[in-house]
Amino acid sequence: MLSISQADIEARLLFDNPWWGADAAFAPFRDLPKREYLTPFYTLATDRSIRRAVVLLGPRRVGKTVILHQTIHGLLESGIAGNQILFVSLETPVYTDIPLARFVEMFCQRFGHDKNAPLYLIFDEVQYLKLWEVHLKSLVDSWPNFRFVVSGSAAAALKLKSNESGAGRFTDFLLPPLTFHEFLIFTEKVPLIESAKDLPLGCRATDIDTLNKSFLEYLNIGGYPEAVFNPTIRSAPERFIKSDIIDKVLLRDLPQLYGIRDIQELNRLFTTLAYNTGNEITLEELSQSSGVAKTTLRRYIEYLEAAFLIRRIERIDRSARRFERATSFKVYLTNPSMRAALFGSLAEDDQAMGSLAETAIYCQWFHDTEFLSHLHYARWATGEVDIVSLHPSTQKPHWCVEVKWTDRPAKDVKQVRHVIAFAKEHNFANSPRRRHAAMITTKTVHELRIIEDVPVAFVPTSLYAYVLGKNLLARLHVADDPDQDMPV
Repeated sequence: MLSISQADIEARLLFDNPWWGADAAFAPFRDLPKREYLTPFYTLATDRSIRRAVVLLGPRRVGKTVILHQTIHGLLESGIAGNQILFVSLETPVYTDIPLARFVEMFCQRFGHDKNAPLYLIFDEVQYLKLWEVHLKSLVDSWPNFRFVVSGSAAAALKLKSNESGAGRFTDFLLPPLTFHEFLIFTEKVPLIESAKDLPLGCRATDIDTLNKSFLEYLNIGGYPEAVFNPTIRSAPERFIKSDIIDKVLLRDLPQLYGIRDIQELNRLFTTLAYNTGNEITLEELSQSSGVAKTTLRRYIEYLEAAFLIRRIERIDRSARRFERATSFKVYLTNPSMRAALFGSLAEDDQAMGSLAETAIYCQWFHDTEFLSHLHYARWATGEVDIVSLHPSTQKPHWCVEVKWTDRPAKDVKQVRHVIAFAKEHNFANSPRRRHAAMITTKTVHELRIIEDVPVAFVPTSLYAYVLGKNLLARLHVADDPDQDMPV
């Protein structure tokens, strides 16, 4: 039986690293539009003062490989020599089971680098190497002056965080799907927004109907950069998203990482969760509808969260108390377009638009894991509020949002009396975030009203998604500040 030769491996390395040769300034994908995440990631990945490996995590097809190559292009543009940069995609068959240290040794031998050389070593799709975190820890310890950057599917996140090998040696960087703000930038529709300081969000839609159409397009296809740019994918997004993203995660990545034997059982569970995105569920109901035992459900839900396919949101009661033995919770897709891929694209008046609009708002919050940990939904016998933020210090509610895809609540406030009651009970009228403390999203209405002494901001859902995504991404470009105000 023939074995892969050293010459074959070296030939592939040369192919994957064109900047080693005559095309020293070339980096694939360098001309593709750049995500807002590129600048903060580039800063972290190239900071040689921190002797840690950078681990770029994210779901499939959100642009991890692209951002790595754009980082390489930035290094070359800054004057770093091509022979100081190594890129290896561990998904390549010829690299199967080769230890990371072997790549480092081959790279150093090829160019005569010593242990003090300012090198950048980038490993893409690192989850395909067994015990990758142990290998990476060893590299950081053995070559402390080298800068190591790896990427992997978010399914590796649970494994990484549960393994002490990475403690103090890895820095995570999460790359989620596109925000609605990024989607509008990529589709060149940002002119639909203009400043308006007199309105609750500080801006307005110049054409709310057109903005809503763009929001609907975002719900159906907009979370993945490639789906936005490629006309072929845009014409059949269900084929691309379902087969190339959902199926590969459910049928290959998760079974390989966690030893799942009944793949169809996992698939049924995810399909059930996707159909019920934004709805409250219980383990009992979930077990009956999906056919998966409750003892297995908890484990599968953890896996799906680690793969960044879903996010679970816990319930509080009207007094903002948590439940010691929570039997119900909400599950949201981390990208609303996954639902369209499974069950077909939605129209503007589709019955599921309410829950999918709510999912899209949570999807913007998923870009900030720090703030996300403070978000809950409140439900009691006579009412429910979709999003409640508990203050990090006091653990008291200090703002809430009720997500609607209709203007009816603005015409008949009785439909949202539970939101008003919740705001009054927690004294939102005296909140420092008074203008935004109680917010109800609509389809087109945008105004501030005083209802029963409570300031209530009515804002279009699409505009709120845009502002929220924009403000959350803006935080990536500033130093962490514990006193920084929460985005609206």
